[in-house]
Formats: sequence, structure tokens, C-alpha cells
Amino acid sequence: MQRRELLKAAALGTLAPAIRPFALLAQSPTPSSNAPSFSTSNAPWQHAYDRALEVLAGNVQVLPHFPGPVLIEGAEYAGIWQECGPHESLVYSQFRPDVARNTHMTFFALQHEDGQLPANNKRSETGFGQIQMVVPIAATAWEIAHATGDSELLQTAYSACSRWDAWLLRYRNTRGTGLIEGFCTYDTGMDNSPRWAGMPRQCPDKDARKCAPVSTLPRLCPDLSATTYGARMALASMARTLGRNSEADQWLERAETLRKLILTKLYVHDDAAFYDLDAQNHFVKINCDILSRICGEHVVDQRLFDTLWTRQLGNPHAFWAPYPLPSSALDDPTFVRPIPRNSWGGPSQALTALRAGRWFDHYNRSAEFAHMMEQWCNAIVRDPSFRQQLDPLTGDFTQSGSASYSPCALVLYDYTWRLAGVRRQNDELHWNVRPDCPASQSACFRAPLNRSGAIAELRYRPHTAELTINNRPVAQLNGCARLITDLDGTPRSLLGTSTTVTTFSFRLTGHPWRRITLAPNERKSLT
Repeated sequence: MQRRELLKAAALGTLAPAIRPFALLAQSPTPSSNAPSFSTSNAPWQHAYDRALEVLAGNVQVLPHFPGPVLIEGAEYAGIWQECGPHESLVYSQFRPDVARNTHMTFFALQHEDGQLPANNKRSETGFGQIQMVVPIAATAWEIAHATGDSELLQTAYSACSRWDAWLLRYRNTRGTGLIEGFCTYDTGMDNSPRWAGMPRQCPDKDARKCAPVSTLPRLCPDLSATTYGARMALASMARTLGRNSEADQWLERAETLRKLILTKLYVHDDAAFYDLDAQNHFVKINCDILSRICGEHVVDQRLFDTLWTRQLGNPHAFWAPYPLPSSALDDPTFVRPIPRNSWGGPSQALTALRAGRWFDHYNRSAEFAHMMEQWCNAIVRDPSFRQQLDPLTGDFTQSGSASYSPCALVLYDYTWRLAGVRRQNDELHWNVRPDCPASQSACFRAPLNRSGAIAELRYRPHTAELTINNRPVAQLNGCARLITDLDGTPRSLLGTSTTVTTFSFRLTGHPWRRITLAPNERKSLT
């Protein structure tokens, strides 16, 4: 449906079934009554946390071309972008499930007949001048549909993302390699990055099907290919749920083919890095945020990740800065200083921090992730204006540009719960006990588990953290660790989330106190 027709249909109430519910959802401007709640006696953290929720609520707005409210990027970015908007709405979905659904359905409703999804929907325009992919919209749509049982969203996302994959193969595989090609800076959302120095920001005539006549374009891009790989994995899960098993198998096969191409064509072993390969078959050797995006879609196995961690991501001379993760490695000669606004040439970006939850735990680096989260939260609590980027060495936010940036507000919300609260992760509960965290001071975390009203609560007493479900005791823990249980509170394992060896005591319901020692990232079974 074209944009003008969509607006007319919204006014007349003749929207297609996949879109029609949004006119009703737009009339529900208040957060879900089933939203998580957090309180702490640490006044600066509580102020910053409350301010983050205020920023996010203020950034829930209705944009042109779609009738329902969405979570805009905020600051000077009055719109939603495919690279980040769907993922941000997923993180915010416990407060506004309608907003998460609307954000995804906006992209699907504005899809062109040939399968092209918009790069963005802004107050000023709907953009089709670049592909601008990072976190796959297929993956976030699948996660929401799976968690909520939303069959309409599932079917709509499967159809739209399948057509988007076909469009990418038709228009972004011009060299016939099977890898996804970048035509311009905005394709990867890396504004002002040395990676794209001298290249056009946008495609000619604002048409993402067109590549500028530059001798080194198009490029084979590891991160754009990784996004497509992640989308295909999500499409396989969607197809399986829809009963289309043969299609699911085909998506898995195509995903694995693409993964192997990324590893064989775009990884340089001697550098332990992934690079773009230009049209003259030369690597563009800028060591940048490509790495975290590859990890975000789980392209590399554990063995290769361990190499990337040692050489790059966990290297204090490269990406493991005091405030991780810089958008370009500290030791890359092109690192941009002094740091300008909106730069992917060095500063640590809130978007990268928000995406980190997609891969640190997956690759068994939960303890290091906790350190990164503490650093980011400390920086935000010091300056709760919620800005886009910070200096990776000092933690000072770039002050130019507007405040109230949604990704930064989401980082504080998400990290607070990942550090010291309780979170549902698929069929598990992660009880993140961290008594030495400032957020934990006389703190209480209350998280809804399902639509029936069940509540998981983690409450910090003077010497003990008490874990309950619907006021039923689950465990008590004195020390720093993550207790992993099923959704009923049955213990499964303990995970070391401190960066040092930790000895602590805990008591499971019906059992005596036990004392245990855990190394960083060590997991001990309790089954």
C-alpha cells in the first residue's frame, strides 16, 4: 500500500488486517500496567533512571504515514531508522508493547511493491536512499511475535522480511558473490566514519538500488552480510512456527552459506579483523565497529570469538577502552580526535552499548559485560542528559547536539536490570545479584513474568538479596553472582559475573546455606 493510500485508509478505517489494529493501539498512550518497576536509595541513580523513563515516554510519538505511536530516536533525530528503531522498541516493549508492534509494522506497511523496506520514517520524509541495516528487523519482529504469541505480526513479518531478502539479493548482490554490498555511508549507519572516507553518504537520486559511479564501489560488507545472516536465521524460526518446515530448512541452508562466505571472503586472519572488500578486491583496512556487529548476529563460533576477544574486543589498546566499545579501535591510525558530534570514527556509541546485550552472554563474557555496563551507567548517572556518544577514555559525553536520545536512555534502563535486577531470558529467569553496585542500595526490582500477573522480585536487604516469585521464596544470596532458574524458580545454575574470583554464600528454598567460589564466567550446575 502506498503512503498516500495508507493515510487515506487509516482515516477511513479500511486498513489491511495486518495494519488495522494500530488505530486502536494509538489510543492507549499510557505505559503498560504490567511494566517492570525499580527503586533504590541511591538518589543519583534513581534520578537518572526516572529521567530515562521520562525521556523514553516523551519520545513516544506518532509520525507521518502511519497511525500508531512509535519510539523515535530522539535528540535531533525525529524519526525511526531500520538499523536501530525496531531493536530499541523491543527493549522498550515491557513498557509499551503497542509501540514495539507499531514500530515494526511501520516498516512493513511502507514496504515498496518490489520488496524494499524503508531505511527510515521521519517527520520530514520516508527514506529509501540507503538500506541502513544493523540489527535485523526480522530478528526483533520474531522475538516480539514469539514472546507475545502475535500470529498476525508473525505472518506479516515473515512475508515482508522474505521479500526484503529477495530485494537485497536482486539489488545488493551485483558482483554475484552472495554477500551483501554497501553502496554508501548511510547503508551501515556509520556516519562520519573513516571506513567510508571519500564515499557518498547516500545513493544517487535517493534510490538505494543505484550505486554511484565510483571505481571502488560497490563493497562487500561483513556487517551488512551478517545482518542478512541473522535475518535468515530468524526467518527459519518463523517458518518453522508457521508450519513451513521445508522453507525453514531452506532459510537455514542459505544462512549457513552466507556465514561461510563472510568468514572465507571478508576475514583477515593476520589482523583478526573483518573488513570491507572494495570493487577492486582490496580490503578497506579500517578496524571499526564491524566486529561487534558480526558478533551480534553470532556469525563466529566460540573459538574464533576467543581470538577476536584476545586480539581486538578485549584488548585495552583496541576496543576494551575504559568506556567500551569505541566505534574505531584506539590503535587504528584513523581514530578521529578531537571527537566531533555524530562520529563513528572513535567515540563509544550508545547504540553499540545497547546492542552488546545480544552477544556478550552468548559468548560467555558476562563478567566483562558487567564491567562495561558499570562504566556506561556511571557515565550516564554523572550526566543524565542522555546523549549519543562518549569519549572512550574519559567517559565524557559529547555535548554538541540535542539531549534526550532514546538509545542512551535505554542503555541505562537495560543495564540497570542486567547488572543488579531480575530478567526473563526465553524460558529462564536471570537473577543478577550485585550488592556492591550503587543501584543495589536498598533496591527492589519487580519484573512481570507473563500476562497473568506473576511477579519476580529481587530485593536487597542489608546483608542479603532475597529472590521471590509472587512472594514465594526462591533463594537468598550474599555476594555477587547470577542465579539462573526456570520460570517457576527452580534453580538451574550459578554464573560468576564478577571480574575476579568470588566466594559467596547462598540458600535455596528448603536447603541450608552453602558457600561457593566462582571464577569470572564460571558456571556451576544446580540441577
